[in-house]
Amino acid sequence: MLLYKTLKGPLVTGGGRKALLKPGWDVLLNSSDLEQTLRDALDTGLPDDGSPLPAILPPIGQQEVWAAGVTYFRSREARMEESRDAGADDFYARVYDAARPELFFKATAQRVAGHGQPVRIRRDSAWNVPEPELALVVNSAGVIIGYSIGNDMSSRAIEGENPLYLPQAKVYDGCCGLGPGILVSRAPLPPETPIRLEIRRGESVAFSGETSLASLKRHPTELVEYLFRESSFPFGCFLLTGTGVVPPPAFTLARGDEIHVTIPPIGELVNEVDGGG
Repeated sequence: MLLYKTLKGPLVTGGGRKALLKPGWDVLLNSSDLEQTLRDALDTGLPDDGSPLPAILPPIGQQEVWAAGVTYFRSREARMEESRDAGADDFYARVYDAARPELFFKATAQRVAGHGQPVRIRRDSAWNVPEPELALVVNSAGVIIGYSIGNDMSSRAIEGENPLYLPQAKVYDGCCGLGPGILVSRAPLPPETPIRLEIRRGESVAFSGETSLASLKRHPTELVEYLFRESSFPFGCFLLTGTGVVPPPAFTLARGDEIHVTIPPIGELVNEVDGGG
């Protein structure tokens, strides 16, 4: 089942049917049995005739967005490359192998762009990239209730200059793409699930790459367990699980680029790039 936040309210699709739901978004995501609630709604819903959905909003209410770093080997290598001049490359090798994962705050709802909305690059950075990631949807009890697509926009120039600049490299207006909806399921996604990135510039493809969840070093439940150790989330949260697709050092995003992130069971998240100098 796929759950969307729309201008008309929460909407679920599945099994050839669709239905609008009455509960507010935050209440719905933290209901005692979200899957059963959605099944009941579909039972009394309408046939899905393929007509366009109401305007889709970012699938977030009062949830926070957090992120994990250096969870793929390719991300480890890229972070080491970008921070070598600052003498901090060893930090990333160590966190990749450490018991404790790297977790950091990413965004509140006001900084999140949904499907079809613009994400931004910083004016004070000359090297900016998207980071396509599986997003875990976690309720207030710390249970993974579904999955979405995340784009962890990142200034590699700022982070590479000094790891202590990570919040500035990661957290700013328009720094996160999320959507288009949520695949509601407590079952883990198969390891072979692909994550694809394509960056279109004009009529051409400026970069494309692909990885799979099989390359994710840390299990999603491990990441959630660490996040919830000393933090509570009364409305639940989103947790981005890290990226395994990293453009080469010569590549940087430009205004007008179109970022496509695809995770087949969930769909495709598309954001155009805004901002920059």
